[in-house]
Amino acid sequence: MSRFYLTTPIYYVNDVPHAGHAYTTIATDVLARWYRLQGEEVFFLTGTDEHGTKIAQAAAARNRAPQEYCDEIAAQFQQAWKDLRVSNDSFIRTTAPAHARAVQSFLKALWEKGVIYKARYQGKYCVQCERFYAEDELIGGLCPDHRIPPEVQSEDNYFFRLSDFRETLLAAITDENHPQHFKIYPLARRNEVIGKLKQDVNDLSISRATLSWGIPLPWDRSQTTYVWVDALLNYLTAIGYPDDPRHVEEWWPAQLHLMAKDILWFHAVIWPALLMATEMKLPKKIFVHGFFTVNGQKMSKSMGNVIRPADLIKEFGVDGTRYLLLSAFPFGADGDFNQDLMKTAYNAALANDLGNLISRSFTMVENFCGAKVPPPDDKNRVTSRVLEELKKVRDHLERLQFHYALAAIIAAVERLNGFIEEQAPWKLAKTAPAECQSVLRELLACIKMMSFYLWPFMPDTAHAVWKQLGQTDDLEAGAKRYFVHQGPVDLAAGQVTQKDAPLFPRK
Repeated sequence: MSRFYLTTPIYYVNDVPHAGHAYTTIATDVLARWYRLQGEEVFFLTGTDEHGTKIAQAAAARNRAPQEYCDEIAAQFQQAWKDLRVSNDSFIRTTAPAHARAVQSFLKALWEKGVIYKARYQGKYCVQCERFYAEDELIGGLCPDHRIPPEVQSEDNYFFRLSDFRETLLAAITDENHPQHFKIYPLARRNEVIGKLKQDVNDLSISRATLSWGIPLPWDRSQTTYVWVDALLNYLTAIGYPDDPRHVEEWWPAQLHLMAKDILWFHAVIWPALLMATEMKLPKKIFVHGFFTVNGQKMSKSMGNVIRPADLIKEFGVDGTRYLLLSAFPFGADGDFNQDLMKTAYNAALANDLGNLISRSFTMVENFCGAKVPPPDDKNRVTSRVLEELKKVRDHLERLQFHYALAAIIAAVERLNGFIEEQAPWKLAKTAPAECQSVLRELLACIKMMSFYLWPFMPDTAHAVWKQLGQTDDLEAGAKRYFVHQGPVDLAAGQVTQKDAPLFPRK
């Protein structure tokens, strides 16, 4: 059994979870579930980033101690992922004592390697981004993301010799034969990183002298660790660094880091450079998705258009939310969530196509077969065509093309709905009862096969279908048998089916 370690970024707790956080997390969950079905041993990590100036300010604004504030917001993230059926194996918090000790251990290793020095630094710092900006990175003197003027900060800090790793990083990204080669997708983001690395790269200030809400440096407790260095190290500390080297060896390097494009530089340059400095392996792949707007506007509390996961679940249900977030536009590109279009997509793909397929199929089995699975035969009227569509899911997920993978599943649904119209079981029930039973058995077998492909994307729906099929064994175990051992889709003749309420009521 091979191992697959994949991560979301850890989310900053200056605010409660929103649809942007859910977008990345659901995508990661789909991959985690998919690779488990392929027989991989998966470790899926998410969590919260809880140090820094912005957190201290947010806590003060709510008359909370920073730790109390972090506890409240972290709990909301954990609940949101539970509500969305996210199957993470671990949830890391950077305020956990074990993480703090591990960060100090890593920094001590950097210090002993001689890649850290102390110097005076003055620069323009955006508190919202928790980063310094060069003059040419600002837009009209403002932070490019938050459109606010950065603060001029000047203090003695400790610096990491990031510039020393510029050429090695370039080679690791561009040379597939490099021993530390790692991939960045989409290619436009890879080219963006390469372009910046071909220019001058400044050393990185890794400490703050005026911030108390952070992890103290092990050699100078008057300074705290820069929040981004603290945060990036979560990918190691969550798997036991440095206390459990065997577990780290088993799981590191990560196979995949997923994130939005605004934190690409930290993950594609700073993170691998820190690892190189301590002679650790680099992650295998970084995949960066774009930003999305809501009805053409950027999500903003001041605009009142921030979408919370709970709002989407209330409107579309858990699986409807999971489907709509990943099917709206290509993963990796910028896009727009238009709530009217989301409702249209929900009704078309889920209520009219998938929901209607399941409802009418089990109604016909109840009416024409006494709610029992018909006996087997060797006819293949539609199965091969349905399988042809479903097999596309694998290739699409390998490329993180979630919207195409879902389109393949819906295409299989449409094949089955077309099959029902062609065969007209309600007519066969009167003129050729045995043929009617044969048609409905093939239909049920295809639906069972489809439930295996649905499970990573819409786990509640897959379980609901499994229950209506009258299956008593574990769905995930059945799916693993199908994918790993290429087992047949068996249905016991006479198994009682259990028609249920419609899965996706129209909106």
